[in-house]
Amino acid sequence: MISRQIFTFAVVGVVNTATYYGLYLLFLTRLPYLAAHILAFLLSMIGSFFLNARFTYRTRPTWRKFLLFPLTNVTNFLITTGGVYVIVDVLHAGSRFAPLLASAAAIPVTFVVSRWVMLPKHPAEHGARWVGTR
Repeated sequence: MISRQIFTFAVVGVVNTATYYGLYLLFLTRLPYLAAHILAFLLSMIGSFFLNARFTYRTRPTWRKFLLFPLTNVTNFLITTGGVYVIVDVLHAGSRFAPLLASAAAIPVTFVVSRWVMLPKHPAEHGARWVGTR
């Protein structure tokens, strides 16, 4: 089951990254790169929640999960934002591909945290019985 989740998470990640990057490039035409990054990140995070709920974890989206889901992206956001800043302002490598490079390091952490948020914490929430109970 976890291998299917990892595969689906990766596919959703590709779709989410493409969405983010398209929005980033669109916003970059009118906004500074950090504002474009933040806005594109927030919008793609909403899409990511619904795609992961439906396809990766096959769970019903709830307001609780939706409100907790941004926690899954706090580390991702910090890593990618810090990475974008370092690539653009420290390394002077340009803003066009900086988000793609910076996001690679955050993917494993995002999977672990999103799984924690999206899936039930107790076997009873899955409809399973505790071992040793009748």
